[in-house]
Amino acid sequence: MKYAFVALAIAGLSVTVPGLAPARAPAQAAQQNPASTALAALFKKSDEDNLRRNPINALSRGDLLYAGELGDYPSDAYYEAERQAARNELAALARIDRKALTPDEQIAYDVFKWQRELDLEGLQGAIFEATVVRPVDHFNGFHTFFAELSSGEGYAPYKTLADYESGLKRFDGYVRVSDGNVARMEQGLKAGIVQPKVVMANVVEQLNAMLADSVEGSAFYRPVTKFPEGISAADQARLKAAYAQAISSKVRPALTRMRDFIRDRYLPAARDSVGLQDMKGGPALYRYLVRSNTTTDLTPAAIHQIGLDEVQRLHREMETVKEQVGFKGTLKQFFEHIRTDPKFKPASREALQQGYVAIGKRLDATLPKLFSTLPKAPLDIRPVPALTEKGAARGSYQQGTPDGSRPGVFFFNAYDLPSRTTPGMETLYLHEGAPGHHFQISLAQENERLPDFMRFGGNTAYVEGWGLYAETLGRELGVYTDPYQYFGYLDSQLFRAIRLVVDTGIHSKGWTRDQTIQYILDNSSRGRSNATAETERFIAIPGQALAYKIGQLKISQLRAKAERELGPKFDIREFHAQVLMTGALPLQILEQKIDRWIAAKKAS
Repeated sequence: MKYAFVALAIAGLSVTVPGLAPARAPAQAAQQNPASTALAALFKKSDEDNLRRNPINALSRGDLLYAGELGDYPSDAYYEAERQAARNELAALARIDRKALTPDEQIAYDVFKWQRELDLEGLQGAIFEATVVRPVDHFNGFHTFFAELSSGEGYAPYKTLADYESGLKRFDGYVRVSDGNVARMEQGLKAGIVQPKVVMANVVEQLNAMLADSVEGSAFYRPVTKFPEGISAADQARLKAAYAQAISSKVRPALTRMRDFIRDRYLPAARDSVGLQDMKGGPALYRYLVRSNTTTDLTPAAIHQIGLDEVQRLHREMETVKEQVGFKGTLKQFFEHIRTDPKFKPASREALQQGYVAIGKRLDATLPKLFSTLPKAPLDIRPVPALTEKGAARGSYQQGTPDGSRPGVFFFNAYDLPSRTTPGMETLYLHEGAPGHHFQISLAQENERLPDFMRFGGNTAYVEGWGLYAETLGRELGVYTDPYQYFGYLDSQLFRAIRLVVDTGIHSKGWTRDQTIQYILDNSSRGRSNATAETERFIAIPGQALAYKIGQLKISQLRAKAERELGPKFDIREFHAQVLMTGALPLQILEQKIDRWIAAKKAS
């Protein structure tokens, strides 16, 4: 899973890119192709305007121009500005002659049009009304995001005096955002559009944990417990006092106001049901979320069936592995064996981390066999922060900066260590690290030939589809030699197929929380702790979990098609470059690109 905070709940290296035309000088481009010049100007203005409206996006890239700001989110003015920007940009795009553009510019045109139309749809009407009043959940809450941002271990740097001053200024912005989210939830109470009780109980638990920390023991204070060289003793003393004052007089009162509001007023009115089908405006919202997360027109019913079919197929392959290792018993008993046998338990957090480090070193030697371009950004391996580890997934990825000054980070979850199992470590590293999210995200943002919205944007079906596709490369990359690790890979693929079943089950078929947990336990080797966390994730962020398997199936289908039609002309490194080097494309646009590449290769 890509690890990031999405403020809008609805909404350095030059490389040679195969098939991407060289950049032209502006004057020459204007003379040769006014449409190309207009398109580039639109993309540039759109990106600059977006960073002004959403300063967190700039900070995540390492752009410190608006480092002390959090933007106007979640005010009415913020959303109106987002709507107007989408309308204006779509109008400007319509004035550009698409037929006059190069093939790669046409891809960029199509991606931009798809994204901005989707944004606009989510920013108005019933879909917006069903979303804006539910700004907080335990998975994408601004309270936990801001704590991590302010800890010195997130996007925000704490390397200079200016960085520390920006961090201090952001505390004021946090109070405004936090109180604004409370006001949005108040609107939801009046409109009868509320979150499930289980989600908001988790949020209260998070807020209680944050408030249990002392000022000096909080994540917000951590940057002033250690200073880089170059900050004077006088400034250090001043900043310590200022941070302590801001945390005690601004941040903690805002956290308390939110906690008390949710605990005392919101929770009693929250839904007992967990699916969107039981929420006012929920069925239409879920259809929108299915479409936006999968970038397809597949219905929830069709996706549910795809999931059931994949579960059956993967169970059959797992039976083969079970027989290979000589286990006598049913597949369900084999799941329980893996869940409970001490030999599959990590010895410690440190042992778990070192195990991932060792996997990374093995893969570093084989990745060039399948990839012609490797990321410039380094990859760190860290445990999920304690504040969010209970409800977090097994692993996640946080992007680095384009110049490599901040590494990408693969976070592994060590919460409730006895419930964790070691089969599947290789596949998790492939997904979150290399060649999964770290490759896909880093190669896009390091590619200065792409417009910024393609370097830094994306869609979940492509991003998570690539992560899951990366898992399928294990044997080609020299891992999965241990049958239990290969079983872990199958279990990972199985779990993404299960997600198709349970996400649609919860939000379109009335499945309960307990029913969903039991389905996961019955059909995979996941422990109860993980099954519970994943279930509550599906409840909190509907539709997101559908993207993985739908995206992976499409990428795998496109590879199979290319191999079949190109025969000896097929080059796996070239195929991966075609998929990766134009950023995260909606699946339909990716398919069109690969079809053109296949046709060109055939003709060559």
